[in-house]
Amino acid sequence: MIRASLRTKKIADESLTAGANGEDDSPRVLVFHPELKRADQAGSWRDASSRLEEAVSLTGALDFEVVGADVVPIAKTRPATLFGTGVVERLGNQIKAEEADIVMINGQLSPIQQRNLEREWKCKVIDRTGLILEIFADRARTREGRLQVQLALLSYQKSRLVRTWTHLERQRGGRGFLAGPGERQIEIDRRLIGDKLAKLRRELEEVKRTRELHREARRRVPYPIVALVGYTNAGKSTLFNQLTVSDVFAEDMLFATLDPTMRGLELPSGRKVILSDTVGFVSDLPHDLVAAFRATLEEVLEADLIVHVRDASSHETEAQKLDVLEVLKALGLQKAIDGEELVEALNKCDQLEGEDLTAVQEYSSRNANTIAISAIKGTNCDALLTLIEDRLTEDMPIFEVLVPYSDGKALARLYEQGEVLKRLDGEDGISVQVRIDDSRVGRFEDWCAKSGFDPHLV
Repeated sequence: MIRASLRTKKIADESLTAGANGEDDSPRVLVFHPELKRADQAGSWRDASSRLEEAVSLTGALDFEVVGADVVPIAKTRPATLFGTGVVERLGNQIKAEEADIVMINGQLSPIQQRNLEREWKCKVIDRTGLILEIFADRARTREGRLQVQLALLSYQKSRLVRTWTHLERQRGGRGFLAGPGERQIEIDRRLIGDKLAKLRRELEEVKRTRELHREARRRVPYPIVALVGYTNAGKSTLFNQLTVSDVFAEDMLFATLDPTMRGLELPSGRKVILSDTVGFVSDLPHDLVAAFRATLEEVLEADLIVHVRDASSHETEAQKLDVLEVLKALGLQKAIDGEELVEALNKCDQLEGEDLTAVQEYSSRNANTIAISAIKGTNCDALLTLIEDRLTEDMPIFEVLVPYSDGKALARLYEQGEVLKRLDGEDGISVQVRIDDSRVGRFEDWCAKSGFDPHLV
């Protein structure tokens, strides 16, 4: 069962998803989505039923048994319990009737709201942030991923240590009647959490430095980096496996991928790039979680091109797109938001038919940087690679070099240094147009000078 109290000696070291009441069966969970009046929802682009559906999917990602799910309309939020007195009582009766072990509120609860609801309903209450953190804790596999999860989980739990240790109200300091009040247990808990947070941040800094060394090595190669981003369960890992012939874990579930994975990828011209699979985004992603996973998301910041994988079969695809752009904006990737460094891959087109399929195909044909694909079947994946290559190379300089017929070694060298676009045999020699990476232009010009060639920009 998700524990109601925090054991400070085991803080964030264990997942909170064991069976309720110590049994092996899955906890019974009720999901409630609090729906404010439309006037309080400025900027919202989802309806209540869609948000509730996603909340149920998130809850199911932990193998909980969802025994009920409801939208709960509220006129305004109450500081003490979020809901009004009547609503709290009505939901309490439903919780008893369903014999629910856990209640998931699809929103953000303050520590006071969470504690008061637990007292009223006599069961564990978690909010959206807590649930997402639990999913991350359950899925993280690498040391970096686990460190990031622990950091986010501890930051979340630190504010929820209110009156956890009521059986140890106060310790004594000093001796005899001169003894003053010692540290409260809650203060000890907070101090221990603070120490643990500091330790985790130091360890993550080490991870960050190691990752930067790896990036520096890649810059010396150098290969362009292409990052896959998108809403959770949009099919990024399936596409990653299809393009790189890998076996990265990919399932039809939310947050199947948490740890970043990178593989080499060869484009149609033979040009090599590094493809990066990243954690999926979700609406209302907690800011603390984005901050904790910044080391992972830095792969997106370093990318030369971003491929936004969208689930074209979802009726929420437009809303999901806006959510992804919001996260990219939070990361400072304005160029990607403006479409300057972004390619859209409309995935799962194999699940569309009729007017829906036609609409996606027409949208793709109208937008040069968009392509409709099926990652699981490989449909149009070759065309996607061509589009990626076109975007990566569109701003690269093209040089024209005249090579004597007798200098076959220099001709071979040109093929090694860049992408030969055109070759024309003339009276004075072979005229070659070659596209050169920006990072290799200096070395290319040095080689031409040493070889006695006079390259001209096309």
